[in-house]
Amino acid sequence: MKMNRRQLGGLALASLATTIAPTALLAQDGPIKIGAVNPYSGAMAQYGDEVTRCYELAANWVNAKGGVLGRKIEIVRGNATSAQEAIGAIEQLVGRDKVDMLVGTYVSAISNAASESALIYEKLYWETNALALNLTERGLPNYARSGPSSNQFAAVSVDAVGKLVAEKLGKAAKDLNIFIEHEDSAYGTSIMKEQVRLFEEAGLKPTVGAHSAKAIDVTDSILRAKGANPDIWINTGYVGDTNLLLRAARDQGFKPPVIMLMGVGDTVETRDALGAEYLEGVLLVSYARPDVNPAYGKGAAEFLKLYKEAYGRDPIAPQGMNAFVGMKILFESIEAAKSTKFDAIIEAAKTLDQPAGSYETGYGVKFDDTMQNVRALPVIAQWQGGAVKAIYPVEAAAEGTSIVNLPRA
Repeated sequence: MKMNRRQLGGLALASLATTIAPTALLAQDGPIKIGAVNPYSGAMAQYGDEVTRCYELAANWVNAKGGVLGRKIEIVRGNATSAQEAIGAIEQLVGRDKVDMLVGTYVSAISNAASESALIYEKLYWETNALALNLTERGLPNYARSGPSSNQFAAVSVDAVGKLVAEKLGKAAKDLNIFIEHEDSAYGTSIMKEQVRLFEEAGLKPTVGAHSAKAIDVTDSILRAKGANPDIWINTGYVGDTNLLLRAARDQGFKPPVIMLMGVGDTVETRDALGAEYLEGVLLVSYARPDVNPAYGKGAAEFLKLYKEAYGRDPIAPQGMNAFVGMKILFESIEAAKSTKFDAIIEAAKTLDQPAGSYETGYGVKFDDTMQNVRALPVIAQWQGGAVKAIYPVEAAAEGTSIVNLPRA
């Protein structure tokens, strides 16, 4: 009878059980090793590094409280700047570094490849930051996402257009002219598709344009959008292509009344590239930041204090606090599972039930059948005076903060 890879692996483990049992018992007394898959080199290194810094911050935080299952947490970095490198990173983390489970990542394509590779080794892949909808829809038994999905980003953006933007422009929502631009990977495409679906449900017919995140000239994208003369220009991309689009828009004299950026555009890198004056009033669909109203994000100020004590500066990007919260939810799941096995952790995570507002980002926890946390929602923020401030939902806005400069002067 021909045996598959899983059956062969089980037979090999069984035959070795008596010889490795003492080593295995010793391992249970050592740290729980978590492999962190992110880009630590190349164009996205700054943000991959920021996400993992906050994994490490969460590990230090929980270790100071006695660890998880009475064991310390150790974060081991695995560099991946592409899907192919992600596979190699998993092989190294599992084979050489002997990690118990894996966490990631800043880029959806990396998460897709890394998690499938992790399943081969029967390791948990706990997603905190990647957004593409297909990551949970694949039904991988070792995969869960603690942060929001692309659909949740899309839903918040469409909600804000109807409840914030239309009023500021003095138009009925159904009369708005909307142009959606997106980078053409699974990340940008999944957000765009859900935005189009939701807008069409509301009786709107947005115009759509696409570009490669690796593009070096986006003039055609800007000319298409400019020709549509939209009330609202919505863009989903990564930092590099978003900054490129904004510069091209400025250079081409494209001045839509409302600019909304999805997931990025909310860091000093964009401010330095475009200038605070140009960005004034730009809307951002973003992860919650540490300056959210404390009634909305429980413990956000404490997170900021921990970060500053550890790194001597403010966080680089809001993705970091999202990663920190994702790790806290993972620690709770491991404790509930009383195990580091992926199937036990997934089953334990299914039982978690925390209301919105339980974590620094304003999240709660409740996983659906695809292991997507349905109580993880982004916020609407805005560039104001060279700083990013949460403005929606109103509960997330700090006292005295309200929307400014719409339509953009």
